[in-house]
Amino acid sequence: MQDVPNSHEHDEAPKNRLDRWIIKISHALSLLFIFTVFISFYEVLMRYVFDAPTTWVHETASFVGGSLFVIGGIYAFATDKHVRVVLIYDAVSAKTRRVLNMVHHIVGLAFSLMMAWASYTMTKTAWFTPWGEFRLETSGSYFNPPYPALLKALIFIIFCILSVQFILHIIYEIKSLRSNKDV
Repeated sequence: MQDVPNSHEHDEAPKNRLDRWIIKISHALSLLFIFTVFISFYEVLMRYVFDAPTTWVHETASFVGGSLFVIGGIYAFATDKHVRVVLIYDAVSAKTRRVLNMVHHIVGLAFSLMMAWASYTMTKTAWFTPWGEFRLETSGSYFNPPYPALLKALIFIIFCILSVQFILHIIYEIKSLRSNKDV
């Protein structure tokens, strides 16, 4: 029996330069997972072999892992690996999939813009005091890094990028619907 290619296999290819850029940067950043493994191993070694636990490893590994998780959202969208109801999506025609994509992108754009605004307000309070003085929010631990402020800023940046991604994907779907062909 011959393999029949998936009818929407082309959907998995990046649709624009921003998606290609996100994929390339995300692949490079994924190496930071190895960094977290190494520093976690270092912590275990220091704690249990030398009885000298670190003050920085846990928070640093959590920050790096959390940052990569946030970046994973735009990566999933760029590679078209985001969540969808495939039972319905795979059962409809290519044109209906494009319409479903449009609905998804419009709702997603509204969501990402609202989240960008919410994350902006969180970032603003994490970076500035109520009277406007620059001050990065810290973790409050003995190590006390500014990871909370940095992560909030990253979340804001990611939601801004996600909003641009949705706009570019909407443009792509409009062009696909107008051309009435499988792009």
